[in-house]
Amino acid sequence: MQIEVNGQSTECADGATLDRLLVALGYGESRVAVERNGEIVPRAQLGETRVTAGDRLEIVHAIGGGQAESVTDTFTVAGRRFTSRLLVGTGKYADLAETDAAITASGAEIVTLAIRRTPALTDPEAAAKHNLLDVVPPERYTLLPNTAGCYSAEEAVRTCRMARELLDGHNFVKLEVIGDEKTLYPDVTETLRAARELVDDGFDVMVYTSDDPIVARRLEEIGCCAIMPLAGPIGSGLGIQNRYNVAEIVANARVPVLVDAGVGTASDAAIAMELGCDGVLLNTAIANAEKPVLMAQAMRHAVIAGRQAYLAGRMPRRRYAQASSPTTDLPF
Repeated sequence: MQIEVNGQSTECADGATLDRLLVALGYGESRVAVERNGEIVPRAQLGETRVTAGDRLEIVHAIGGGQAESVTDTFTVAGRRFTSRLLVGTGKYADLAETDAAITASGAEIVTLAIRRTPALTDPEAAAKHNLLDVVPPERYTLLPNTAGCYSAEEAVRTCRMARELLDGHNFVKLEVIGDEKTLYPDVTETLRAARELVDDGFDVMVYTSDDPIVARRLEEIGCCAIMPLAGPIGSGLGIQNRYNVAEIVANARVPVLVDAGVGTASDAAIAMELGCDGVLLNTAIANAEKPVLMAQAMRHAVIAGRQAYLAGRMPRRRYAQASSPTTDLPF
């Protein structure tokens, strides 16, 4: 089950007590104070207090004096604040059980899903048992309907409006308009048209686009709430093919920038975050891995590590070696 620990979405075993959870989180026998849903839990009651899904825990311990680094690093898009900077999709999994397990392991809070025509239901009972919203319920995740498979602005706009009706007025969408069936590169002209119409219609638009800094600027000027340049072709796993362009988009954007498409493994996600991106959206890299749940965990850690490295500020690159140990004022 999913709980929140110090602002971070965390997986917890069903029926776990607080003392066992503390051990699982690595606190061991350390002296800590625990607050559960706004109420302090006395240490004597940790062994008898069971954790339930959705619990919000704050765990603190004593540290040396001075200013501590902030533990919680959130980002905001369209007025919505999120802790996880990893966004994931729902396609290409073996079944809904694997979808559920992988998304949970990723720690993602935003989940994308495609909007498709509904075929005639020859077996309504069977269809009811295979509903994607059962494993990505709106109460647990922020849903991000996308326009995958749309090849024109008209088709993309119509899809977003259908999604808004399907999800009871939900206006948070991911726009993508494809221009080529082989490469799945975006059609920039149609994307700009669709973005302008959707923004005018009250949608909060996160937009998939090429890694062109000028196009990114135009989409921001239209009013898109996040720019999502491709790292590489959709589903290719090639990683970031043009780091300079992505870094240029990040440097000039006033809205969140998230790499979308082309990520193949954890190091690709970490590089995107080290370039200063606000997040990473991916699907195939997890779903097509030999062990999707394990890859989801790897991506989760990679995004966190890349973000921390960016905030820390890497050492400068040097052409020649520089000794780590001192070579002067030695004792002998």
